[in-house]
Amino acid sequence: MKIISIINQKGGVGKTTTVINLASALSQQGKKILVIDLDPQGNATTGLGLSNTGQSDQTIYGILNGTTSISEVIKKTKFENLDLITSNVDLSGLEVETAGDSDRAFILKGKLTAYLNDSKAIYDYILIDCPPSLSLLTVMALVSSNSLLVPLQTEFFALEGLTQLMKTIERIKVSLNPELKIQGILLTMYDRRNKLSSQVEQEARDYFKEKVYQTVIPRNVRLSEAPSHGVPVLIYDKSCPGSKSYYSFTDEFMSQESKIGSAA
Repeated sequence: MKIISIINQKGGVGKTTTVINLASALSQQGKKILVIDLDPQGNATTGLGLSNTGQSDQTIYGILNGTTSISEVIKKTKFENLDLITSNVDLSGLEVETAGDSDRAFILKGKLTAYLNDSKAIYDYILIDCPPSLSLLTVMALVSSNSLLVPLQTEFFALEGLTQLMKTIERIKVSLNPELKIQGILLTMYDRRNKLSSQVEQEARDYFKEKVYQTVIPRNVRLSEAPSHGVPVLIYDKSCPGSKSYYSFTDEFMSQESKIGSAA
């Protein structure tokens, strides 16, 4: 079982879209997936067809503030093999509420470890959708994860933000989670007509080498329409360019996983 955070402190780069569609593609391959929505906006929650306006004690917020346990709040989605811990706006208050707790960066890790040790739940992957900031919630996710996946939009300021993110990751590795690895960088919102997209792609590949997935995710209307229907694009329109690229990315992800497995 592997815990992977999908992270980028910039908003609108395709984090939630990547979480939803990677989870969907893996679940279609028979993998058991748990998505944790750790963003107060709750977009992964609505994107998988559940409500982000429910009772707070039935969300990730209830787990992190100690009123409930993970096994009590896991919800089934309408997709086979795909479960979800929902989020809502109350989560945004957590940073202030835990200000006096010196171990607060480890709260999520503690809850997940206890749940995985106690439960009979067999998940192949837990995917954490992080908020678009380097806040306490993101730090909690990084402390809990085995690896992280960075969606990077092929736009002008993208690489600047990435260097800041890398510094944060290094700090967390040194002080809080030495095991943390970068799973890979996924180029998103790629526009073949735009020279800038290919320039950013080239820079990213020059700098991060084989960490950058070969698959790129194009700009695609169907990708942006799917969340409003509460389904992954792979189900909304499985033959559109966005779906094809997420299937291709998932194949690449799985072959990377089997390499890691055989190396171990």
